[in-house]
Amino acid sequence: MRRPAAVLLTLVLATAALPARAGNEPAAAPKHVEKTFLVPAEDGYGVGECLSGGPSECGQVVANAWCESQGYASASNYGVAAQDEYTGAIDGLAAPAKSAPRPFRITCQD
Repeated sequence: MRRPAAVLLTLVLATAALPARAGNEPAAAPKHVEKTFLVPAEDGYGVGECLSGGPSECGQVVANAWCESQGYASASNYGVAAQDEYTGAIDGLAAPAKSAPRPFRITCQD
């Protein structure tokens, strides 16, 4: 007799933890998700020409392929990362051994 009571209690507690919705109100849509990736300019893929030249068909194809490989639907933005968008880029705070090319920024969306 204890087992059915425990199952019933578990269902009641689980139901109480769910947010209440009024009548036939639809569930809230999932929030829009975006994530920005920084890809090193010398990553070995050879796609720098497409991503650094501003908006282009080639750049969009490469950025979309990157996003799809990361589990996202498509790229919403891409280009060369601004100096304040990556670590070690602010002059005077750290003395890098050599000046590296700026990475590429790809913003993916679901």
